[in-house]
Amino acid sequence: QVQLVESGGGLVQPGGSLRLACAPSSGYIFEIKLMGWYRQAPGEERELVATTTPSGSTVNYGDSVKGRFTISSAVSSDNTKTAWYLKMNSLRTEDTGVYYCYADIIGLRWSRDNYWGRGTQVTISS
Repeated sequence: QVQLVESGGGLVQPGGSLRLACAPSSGYIFEIKLMGWYRQAPGEERELVATTTPSGSTVNYGDSVKGRFTISSAVSSDNTKTAWYLKMNSLRTEDTGVYYCYADIIGLRWSRDNYWGRGTQVTISS
């Protein structure tokens, strides 16, 4: 079973920056089709923040983060490990929420599933 692990959340003042990271920690991965980030504010539904294909050829951002957030990915030199990142600039109080790492993965026996991390809290407050 693939597990995704996020890191990098925390408390920052409005206007500040944070960088989130996500990487699979276990499970067999044949191919990652799509990777990204979603977030959920208290009392709200989970919403898209950003997604990217591994090549970076197709990138999507939620309207509220365009121009402020940047998603990127990196592959290890031996091509066995992939990680992805979310650089968040010009943070606003409305960016507060739990940020979930996401991946659309082809794994064992060609099974294809959506995977989620456990989430990391991002709080924007003065």
